[in-house]
Amino acid sequence: MGSAVAKRFGMSEMVIGLTIVAFGTSAPELVISLVSALKGSAGLAIGNVVGSNIANVFLIVGVVALVRPIRIEQSVLTREIPFVVLASVALLAAGNKVWLDGGENVVTRVDGIMLLLFFMVFLRYTFSQATKVPDSASEEKGISESKETEETGKKEISLWRALLMIGGGLAALIWGGDIFVDNASRLAFSIGISEAVVGLTIVAVGTSLPELATSVVAAIKGHSGMAVGNVIGSCLFNILFVLGVSAVITPLPLGGIGNLDMLTMTGATLMFWIFGWKIGDREITRIEGGVMTLCYIAYIVALLN
Repeated sequence: MGSAVAKRFGMSEMVIGLTIVAFGTSAPELVISLVSALKGSAGLAIGNVVGSNIANVFLIVGVVALVRPIRIEQSVLTREIPFVVLASVALLAAGNKVWLDGGENVVTRVDGIMLLLFFMVFLRYTFSQATKVPDSASEEKGISESKETEETGKKEISLWRALLMIGGGLAALIWGGDIFVDNASRLAFSIGISEAVVGLTIVAVGTSLPELATSVVAAIKGHSGMAVGNVIGSCLFNILFVLGVSAVITPLPLGGIGNLDMLTMTGATLMFWIFGWKIGDREITRIEGGVMTLCYIAYIVALLN
């Protein structure tokens, strides 16, 4: 539905993935983290963001690459992915204040405001890319796709209907998010593990399922730009917007979220970046996808032991 709205305004496949699709698939993380922050479950709120980003890169990119090798545009490797690395490093720094300046490991309201400012910079950059005039190849592709739609008789969804379905979906998410947080907290207490671990594992995987489904379908249909854009955009939304808004509402002590988790998150993004450059053909191969998937499994095993 979100992509239908974006296409109405002439956005490219990558921009759709970085913004509309990424925001839509990150909505569960937003709702869960906001509800968790409001209910005083900071470990669940931060664990959800960190765990989701680890799952986005290691699990989703890994699985998608196993399904079909992922082609990555050079501009993504030189601009968007470095932005994700910087966002991850910023969160890593916020989580190590006790070492950096002797402060408490808390994502404060000031940190939240800074994250939101970076998010505005990211949006400004992304939409500036959307306003660029497409080249002739892109125009020809758009014409051919338009003709194909006419020939098959497929009707585009109306704008009002797409907006209505987005609003309905978000309302359902808010209702379900409240139930999800309550039961996740009960689960943590009943099996004797911290909310942070529940957030890093069960909650993170659960809220990452929309990204996984969207990216796999996009890859199967040959829309690698949307698949990559979805992962990158979701990672940025999670750190800059979801965590930023949550921290502005209430400061978030890191608690059980340690350097193992934040370094894994940062390392996953770096691995994604390196694999994209490695051979020079800007492609995540099936072998590299398998390595990333195994890294995720190893992280979960280390976390639960």
